[in-house]
Amino acid sequence: MSTDWFFLKKGWLGKSRAVGPLNEPDLLLRIDRGEIAPETLLQSESKTRGRWIPMNRVGPAFKHWRKLHPESKAAETPAERSRGTSGRRA
Repeated sequence: MSTDWFFLKKGWLGKSRAVGPLNEPDLLLRIDRGEIAPETLLQSESKTRGRWIPMNRVGPAFKHWRKLHPESKAAETPAERSRGTSGRRA
C-alpha cells in the first residue's frame, strides 16, 4: 500500500489547495482526524488514474470512514441513496 494520495483542502476565500503526497496509512489518519470527509476530493495516479474523485467513491477510504460514522446519512454510498437503501442491515 504505497500509493501516493492527494486531497483538496479549502483555504482562504474558498480557494483549494492539494495536500500530499500521502501514503495510505496517512490518508486513513487524516480521515480519523476529520480532515477528509466523504465529499473531499482525492487523487492518486494509480488508484484514480489521476482524476479527482470524492472520497465516498474510494471504496477502502469510505469503508474506513463508515466505521467511524455508522449512523451518519453521509455513510450511504451514492448507489444506496439512489435505491433508498443503506449499507446497514436490520
